Amino acid sequence: MTELLTTAPPAGAGALPAAGARRVWRRLRARRAALPAAAVLGLLALLALGAPLFAALEGQDATTYHDGLVDSARGGVPLGSFGGVGADHWLGVEPGTGRDLFVRILYGARVSLTVAVGATLVQLVVGVAVGLTAALGNRVVDGILGHLTDVMVALPMLVFAIALTAVVPAGFPRPALLVVVIGLIAWGVLARVVRAQALALKKLDHVAAARLTGASEWRIARRELLPALAAPVITYAAILLPTNMILEAGMSFLGVGITPPTPSWGQMLSSAQTWFRADPLYVILPALMLFVTTFAFTVLGDALRGALDPREASRLRVGRGGRASRGAFRRGFRAGSRTDSRTDSRAGSPADIRTGGAA
Repeated sequence: MTELLTTAPPAGAGALPAAGARRVWRRLRARRAALPAAAVLGLLALLALGAPLFAALEGQDATTYHDGLVDSARGGVPLGSFGGVGADHWLGVEPGTGRDLFVRILYGARVSLTVAVGATLVQLVVGVAVGLTAALGNRVVDGILGHLTDVMVALPMLVFAIALTAVVPAGFPRPALLVVVIGLIAWGVLARVVRAQALALKKLDHVAAARLTGASEWRIARRELLPALAAPVITYAAILLPTNMILEAGMSFLGVGITPPTPSWGQMLSSAQTWFRADPLYVILPALMLFVTTFAFTVLGDALRGALDPREASRLRVGRGGRASRGAFRRGFRAGSRTDSRTDSRAGSPADIRTGGAA
């Protein structure tokens, strides 16, 4: 028994992760909406990271006021057509202040992505740690962490986040505050998912074999459980990203998130409420960016779920096989019908009737 447990893995075992990654990539490419969604997110990340470069290319920044570009007699409406769109301001200017809208959109993308990604990383660390500890601990630990998880899931996230940000000093960096607050209040569902998956994995033979060899619980979690939990964790992370982005935008819209002069899509939507009729582009641009980004994250997350789920892949193969068999049946049926019709036409020709068709 000891020899079986300590036998080295086969030579090809090290190639399994790479083969699995290639298989997932093929499944992901098979989904037509996945690559366009990934391209949109990649372009958005490039624009956000290169915001200072694009701002220098346009010759503008996100905080400078241009009073001469707005009509003070009309309450601050941008001069010119389409909200002041021109060679110096590619997407126009902000009503009332004259700040460049293109640069503020780019810096707003940087803030939104930073908060969403940072909060998601915090949720992943806390959720995976709590879920694994609950699954590998005794009944007391599992019960305590289970009740704590239930409390975190039941909390109204937006209300609790607003309450937490209200008691923090105003000088604290708001993006970092939102990362911590959102990350620490929205890990409950992930902890449940990790705990359920880890409890199922504990019953497998290779985990029992590792325990019989004297491996510690930490080693079992690190070597046996975490690699198997990568797929559900990645899938859920793709769901958390747009959720956190919407939560940040909602808090900024309500005035408890990102505060001026730092740009944010939610903050821009909040200040654009009074300018909807006078300058609709000021409302449409941040709303469109928020919608496109969250939609792309959702589409890519759904594609990742299907690519990482073996059952989904088997259903796709069965569906393709069924369609192929139905197509082959139709082609065979049509070919048989044409053969029968040609045979019948030859049997009923006038020459056949004269020579013995009556017989």
